[in-house]
Parts: sequence; structure tokens; C-alpha cells
Amino acid sequence: MGLFSFIKNAGSKLFKKKDKGADVAVETVELSQEEALKQEVSRLGLPVTGLNIDLGQAVIVEGTTDTNANREKIILALGNVDGVAAVDDRITVTNPEPEADFYEVQKGDSLSKISKAYYGDPMKYNTIFEANQPMLDHPDKIYPGQVLRIPKL
Repeated sequence: MGLFSFIKNAGSKLFKKKDKGADVAVETVELSQEEALKQEVSRLGLPVTGLNIDLGQAVIVEGTTDTNANREKIILALGNVDGVAAVDDRITVTNPEPEADFYEVQKGDSLSKISKAYYGDPMKYNTIFEANQPMLDHPDKIYPGQVLRIPKL
């Protein structure tokens, strides 16, 4: 539990209008920012019960999940959204495990470069990639300002 900081102007663009329909008359529905964030957690298939999200100075997230890995992925899924500067984590974990480190991607980084820095072996990049799924869909698709989970080996 705690407050996690993110770069406010980096990340996926969730806070926008969604088109509903496709032909001549397009009906536009605007989701609340809270609802857009809840849908992102759901879309990624991250298991959490009693998910509650409140926006203020930070995104406040509450709920219960089974592992720290799921808790950390939820924090990152919410924090790596354009317009979110901080996530106030109030998620309860039923089966705690060691927490991962968080790393902010810098210009010129790759998962293998980050892997070499953390593990001493660039070929362990897949460990980082797998720890950040489903938020990452390809090892080469990271961007400056994105925050990644770096699990302990």
C-alpha cells in the first residue's frame, strides 16, 4: 500500500470519447474517467474483487486480489495512462509475496538493457516481459515514461 508516482503525460489514451455505432448516425458516449480506468483493468483480465476507483489528486484504488503481482499490475495499468500522475494503492492482498521493483523506462531503453542492469544478463528480458503482461503485448513495445515491474529472481 502506498502512493506511486507516474509521468502524467505518458501512457495509453483512455480519457476520450468512444464512438458507439458505425454508419451514418454516430452516437458518442463519454465514459467517466473512473469507469474508463475500471474497464482497462477488466480488459486486461486482472483479477480483483470490490474494485473501487476514485479520482482526486491521485487515482485511489481499492479492492482485494490474491497476489502482489496482480496488485502491482493493477497499479501499473492505472498509472500508465495519460493524465494519471499518481496512484494511491489501497488494495488488499490475500496471499502476499515479495514485491517487485518498479522501473521508469528511459529513452534508449530496451527490455534486454533493463534486464542486464537488474539481473546482470540481457537474455533474462523475457522475465520482465512476462511480469508486465498483459499490459505489454510485445517486448519491443515500451516507451519512455512507462513504469514496469521488475520481479526479484
